[in-house]
Amino acid sequence: MFEEASEVFENMFKSSFPLTFIVFLPAVLILVSPLPAEAAHEFTVYRMQQYDLQGQPYGTRNAILNTEARTVEAEVLSRRCVLLRLADFSYEKYQKALRQSAGAVVIILPKNMSTMPQDIVQQFMEMEPELLATETIVPVYFALEDDELLSIYKQTQTSSTSQGSSSAAEVLLHTATANGFQMVSSGAQSKAVSDWVITSLEGRLAGVGGEDLPTIVLVAHYDSFGVAPWLSYGADSNGSGVSVLLELARLFSRLYTYKRTHAGYNLLFFVSGGGKFNYQGTKRWLEDNLDHTDSSLLQDNVAFVLCLDTLGSGDGLHLHVSKPPKEGSPQYALLRELEAVAASQYPDVKFSMVHKKINLADDTLAWEHERFGIRRLPAFTLSHLESHRHALRGSIMDMRSVSPSLDGAGEVTAGPHVDLKKLSRNTKLIAEALARVVYNLTEKGAPEDLQIFTEQMVQEEQLSSVVDWLTAQPRAAQLVDKDSSLVSTLEYYLARYLKDVKRHYVKADKRDPEFVFYDQLKQTMTAYRVKPAIFDLLLAVCIAAYLGVMYLAVQNFGILYNTLRRVTQPKAAKQH
Repeated sequence: MFEEASEVFENMFKSSFPLTFIVFLPAVLILVSPLPAEAAHEFTVYRMQQYDLQGQPYGTRNAILNTEARTVEAEVLSRRCVLLRLADFSYEKYQKALRQSAGAVVIILPKNMSTMPQDIVQQFMEMEPELLATETIVPVYFALEDDELLSIYKQTQTSSTSQGSSSAAEVLLHTATANGFQMVSSGAQSKAVSDWVITSLEGRLAGVGGEDLPTIVLVAHYDSFGVAPWLSYGADSNGSGVSVLLELARLFSRLYTYKRTHAGYNLLFFVSGGGKFNYQGTKRWLEDNLDHTDSSLLQDNVAFVLCLDTLGSGDGLHLHVSKPPKEGSPQYALLRELEAVAASQYPDVKFSMVHKKINLADDTLAWEHERFGIRRLPAFTLSHLESHRHALRGSIMDMRSVSPSLDGAGEVTAGPHVDLKKLSRNTKLIAEALARVVYNLTEKGAPEDLQIFTEQMVQEEQLSSVVDWLTAQPRAAQLVDKDSSLVSTLEYYLARYLKDVKRHYVKADKRDPEFVFYDQLKQTMTAYRVKPAIFDLLLAVCIAAYLGVMYLAVQNFGILYNTLRRVTQPKAAKQH
């Protein structure tokens, strides 16, 4: 049987040239495959913020993505996924994509921000509030650049820019041969997270000498904020404030351990959650202590509340107040001691008081002390920022960025950062001023340059480890639940130095919620390598033309054969 089949194929290849060509050539094209290529690339993407605050929606309202990629250079962006690199990003380009009804926007960030020029980083920081100011219907994602993603961007950019060529044939040819990418997200449509709990922590050091002792409250919010929750590390805002509060708890716990240095002030420490969402944790804590209980340190004799916010950089310290303190009050004593310590021990620090009234018409409060001011408690916020509108307070660029320099020391990279030397300096300055208030040193005639805490007591290494730990994980309020390791570790740290450490929870009201969070903030996106529809059309035309030519060749093989013989015969005769 095999011998008969062999004879059939042998006769076919010997006597039927057209049939041989028709069968053999496609078989070769099919069997001889090109080098293997990566058909798809998966990468992690981080969705823009989506939340409701006081009934007002913010951020992107969609999460599903399944559309073809384009760059902003393309003439038509409708229903396309627009890829933008941070180096080329501008608010105008972003708005162009939205105006043309783009299907989605993916902003590609460099893995190492230190490679970005300072002006680009600053420009993006200033644009982040604008990106979140209004709700965006299309999904907006952020991705960290890698080699594959950069290659996808460049190929897409080449395909997009070719659409503006002058020759229609050139555009058609390039469109047919270029690689396209279909961007597909893995998650489902975002939905509101029900029963989300924001956790805050409280601890205290009790004073000695009576029952009705004055209380000093030290506050710092631990959550971070930025245009994308999973990229919000909040090194300076407010990892620095939390690290200063924890160091103050450690320093004063040592003083309160000994009878000789046990002061006549209660020290109440509060690490609040939901600070970036109009200080929801502080609001509920005040309600619990002032409205729902009869025994609270906040109801008795509160000397003042000092909120710590963004203290990790800068050459200045600003005491933000809603109402200037009256002379002779504890608040005025703190102001005076801060000025005195800064002038005598840290002359390079420019200290000032910034007065701003509380504007209840604003959607959000400017500083955390305003929550206390609304409840008629004397409060300040201490920060190296002169204005609450500074872009640093809500940016994904606020990272703990330090790179090794040539001589082996730490060199601060471009963009926002925490300067450990200045953080340690600010911590010691605040500790000295508080100690002078607590022990009434000025009234006792102590010199202004008297140092209560030595350089060895304020441990720079401990401050560094706390900042590194806080900035090793995103701390957006939507990501830190009551069972988070971050909350547990903060609670453990406070319990080492303070008494009566307890948690406070805040949950949004179901009927009229002040805040609503949404899920699907982190997904896996796949870029599938695809050919455009015009490629399928041209391929079909080529196949049809090939089959048509082969059919005519078979039908008219005699004429074709005789023509070929006449063409080749004279050449054969000359050779003989």
